[in-house]
Amino acid sequence: MTEWLERHIPKMVLAPSFIAILVFVYGFIAWTAWVSLTRSRLLPKYEIDGLIQYERLFASPRFDTAMMNLFIFGTLFIIISMVLGLLIAILLDQKIRTEGVLRTIYLYPMALSMIVTGTAWKWIMNPGLGIEKMVRDWGFENFSFNWVVDPDMAIYAVVIAGVWQASGFVMALFLAGLRSVDGEIIKAAQVDGIPSWRIYSAIIIPSMAPIFLSAFIVLAHLAIKSFDLVIALTGGGPGYATDLPATYMYAMAFSRGDIGQAASSAMVMMAVVFAIIVPYLYSELRTKHD
Repeated sequence: MTEWLERHIPKMVLAPSFIAILVFVYGFIAWTAWVSLTRSRLLPKYEIDGLIQYERLFASPRFDTAMMNLFIFGTLFIIISMVLGLLIAILLDQKIRTEGVLRTIYLYPMALSMIVTGTAWKWIMNPGLGIEKMVRDWGFENFSFNWVVDPDMAIYAVVIAGVWQASGFVMALFLAGLRSVDGEIIKAAQVDGIPSWRIYSAIIIPSMAPIFLSAFIVLAHLAIKSFDLVIALTGGGPGYATDLPATYMYAMAFSRGDIGQAASSAMVMMAVVFAIIVPYLYSELRTKHD
């Protein structure tokens, strides 16, 4: 009996979590995929009707805008977060006295929820309350910083808020990578008279390729599912200027009562995630196998 319990207790402990994941994750993914192939509107229907929802989706100007916004936001968000995070990590890697304080300051935004970040930056960038008003009160009457209400610039306001929150996390990843580099290699390079910038660019940073890939995967995932940040900061506006696929899906499901469109947009988002994750998993598994 004791041997039986030792052999089966781990399975019994894990079984509820496994069943919950199977039902509430993969089960709902399968349900969403099914509904995306129906004419569901306010209530779900289960008669398969082909790809009509996807035809409507890709013919929608609003979804085109959402995908373009995702491309702009995702590209800038990932690149700026990685560059800024790397520069801060290199700064902290110099073992300055205030490293602990600075690391805490840079990491703090990651502890906040996207709702808090979006709300705070909405106040900061509000022309009547934030930076624009403060600078004008200083006497610069012509100063303008109204990106959050400018349809052409609003998506860049979302980028600023997103980078502010994520760059500290990227910094932590890169700093851990920098500290894992063999110190003997760096000392040997310094003895040979190689300048510090060259050591970082030619030796240290190239050795951190797996960390760069991990940071890219995490940031891409955050960009694709950015919903609460946009809702708190701009609400998807002005108009549809900051609409993303996630906010489009929410609007279709809960504002327009169009479950079929929401399901099809959700499946497109999942396809984008798979397009990023699958090559990463393939490269990881192939490396381990080799």
